[in-house]
Amino acid sequence: MFTPGDAARTTHWHPPYLLYLGNAIDDLAIKTARGLAHWRPESCVGQYRGPDCVPTLGLRDMDWNQAKAEGADTMVIGTANAGGVMGPQIVADAIAALDAGLNVVAGLHQKLHDNPGIVAAAQRNGRALFDARTPMGGIAVGNGRRRSGRRLLTVGTDCSVGKMYTTLAIERSLRERGCKADFRATGQTGIFIAGAGIPVDAVVADFISGAAETISPARLDGGWDLIEGQGSLFHPSYAGVSLGLLHGAQPDALVLCHEPGRQHMRGLPGYALPELARCLEANLEAARLTNPDVKAIGVALNTSGLPADQAQATCREVADLLGLPCQDPVTMGVEAIVDHLLSCFAN
Repeated sequence: MFTPGDAARTTHWHPPYLLYLGNAIDDLAIKTARGLAHWRPESCVGQYRGPDCVPTLGLRDMDWNQAKAEGADTMVIGTANAGGVMGPQIVADAIAALDAGLNVVAGLHQKLHDNPGIVAAAQRNGRALFDARTPMGGIAVGNGRRRSGRRLLTVGTDCSVGKMYTTLAIERSLRERGCKADFRATGQTGIFIAGAGIPVDAVVADFISGAAETISPARLDGGWDLIEGQGSLFHPSYAGVSLGLLHGAQPDALVLCHEPGRQHMRGLPGYALPELARCLEANLEAARLTNPDVKAIGVALNTSGLPADQAQATCREVADLLGLPCQDPVTMGVEAIVDHLLSCFAN
């Protein structure tokens, strides 16, 4: 079995965390920090916000020295931007955190380890650096051979629509019911939450399906591997990683994730989001290459932009449209989706 630490080694950095928001302009820019604050609140002592930072996590504002005094061990760079760039301010703040005695971890495409100033600060202070977007070595090309065990994959109409939240919520629900279930992280935020995983968007394209096979190998205990989806088959920039996960995950079950009200694909104003039925069928068709028996078992909506009554009405409309349970994992839970999952795979 894959165990935490195989793909993301975390032996030299630990909670409690200071969550770094920098000068983020909106909530999407701090999704990594928000994910940790939501799923691991007991590990987060505070947030650092630059002078131009707009969003907040509702945690105590503090700098690295205050965080260290409050018991923080590690600063997590919790921001995300197009291209995963580590700008001059992030570099300066990472060095300041290291000089205050904190480890620093990040999930950007630009690596902490590639910056001489950051490396020097870590060395002189005896602190650790961790780049979540550094995949493990030894990933083989996917082979598509059937393997034992049950697997669920979340898929989406777009990026950042709630695939990670949905997957973690399903894990929690299954475990509360006494079922064996394990979240398998494929992105930087998920890796920080789970303590292990493979950042598939940093894997060479030929090996993406192999990475999914590696993170979710044959399972003989009757439990579920719950694989965090990435991107969307309909996003011109990120469809490749979505397809690789569909093939390598060999999913028995799919949950479609969507945010109502989006006007276009994230970062691409010229591309509208796909119709839900079309998107779901495209994902099922792609998944059938390695698992002809794959089933859609639910729809997860991110209704954070809707009033509560409209959110409930939208879920009912989508459930009627697709004939599947539909819920917002954050405000409504996923119990109806999990009920349907277990009924579909009762034998």
